[in-house]
Amino acid sequence: MLVSGLLTGARARAPVLAGLLETWLRRGRTASSYSASSEPSKVRALIYGNHGDPAKVIQLKNLELTAVEGSDVHVRMLAAPVNPSDINMIQGNYGLLPKLPAVGGNEGVGQVVAVGSSVSRLKPGDWVIPATAGLGTWRTEAVFSEEALIGIPKDIPLQSAATLGVNPCTAYRMLVDFEQLQPGDSVIQNASNSGVGQAVIQIASALRLKTINVVRDRPDIQKLTDRLKNLGADYVLTEEELRIPETKTIFKDLPLPRLALNCVGGKSSTELLRHLAPGGTMVTYGGMAKQPVTASVSLLIFKDLRLRGFWLSQWKKNHSSDEFKELILTLCDLIRHGQLTAPACSEVPLQDYQQALEASMKPFVSSKQILTM
Repeated sequence: MLVSGLLTGARARAPVLAGLLETWLRRGRTASSYSASSEPSKVRALIYGNHGDPAKVIQLKNLELTAVEGSDVHVRMLAAPVNPSDINMIQGNYGLLPKLPAVGGNEGVGQVVAVGSSVSRLKPGDWVIPATAGLGTWRTEAVFSEEALIGIPKDIPLQSAATLGVNPCTAYRMLVDFEQLQPGDSVIQNASNSGVGQAVIQIASALRLKTINVVRDRPDIQKLTDRLKNLGADYVLTEEELRIPETKTIFKDLPLPRLALNCVGGKSSTELLRHLAPGGTMVTYGGMAKQPVTASVSLLIFKDLRLRGFWLSQWKKNHSSDEFKELILTLCDLIRHGQLTAPACSEVPLQDYQQALEASMKPFVSSKQILTM
């Protein structure tokens, strides 16, 4: 009766207020269940309805934002990068393909706007990143389930937060999961100017490991070499330099690498294998050259080399969300201590997505494209 009387008075004083109160009572929510209106609104998103050339199949469209209920979390996206895996997914050449039509983007950072009544780990104002691939981060806003998100600290740079969930995680896991490396040991990698490559350099330096970093030759090779050395690279070589006999002089000053990280394949991966220490491991996490990894029989028999693969999505399937959160917090500590920075980035407004897609697919572009909302 008391509520009924208040409702009647509210109708008399303000019909709009009464309507809101009726909705509140009907849904049985508490005031703490959300912090903003859950009325549907329009959001902008980059969507593809079929697989193909990203420049042709991606379109900027409006979507309805669903109401926040139960375990839902309303997120306003802040920034989302364009990664090679995003491009491959749109092309249909990836190990995980979402149901079409789909929103592009597997990585990014957003801020919680509102939460449903069942949400316990997140609150409005928190920063969040995707817990799994395929979430669709190239949009201004979205309503996700709580379990699809991981909360992260807000005291790290925005670009670091936006690029935290894929490349640094891949770099860290490959450095610690395959070989029991000790300070002073060395690691060799190709595609060293990629997002993963730059993270490998910095994390290895923090672990006091030496890195031999292979890159493709280019007109501004000295500029790239200087930039990678500023990140902590010990040696930077071109693919051609790695093949010449004089390269062996490097190993007078450091031990043969027990770990090789391959993102290219083809001849480049064969060269990495040639420089591995007996019993060493090469981990493949990409195939930029679109050529198979070739290992000679003699290397496998007489050097007992091991060939492994790594895919972060599979690692997440095999580990709990708490373990992924622990990994994220470890990386955040490195960021706070200045030991891990975001890759060189170019921020591009969402509406200029064609520019970002084009730049992401050009050769020798070391700057990661980040869509800003």
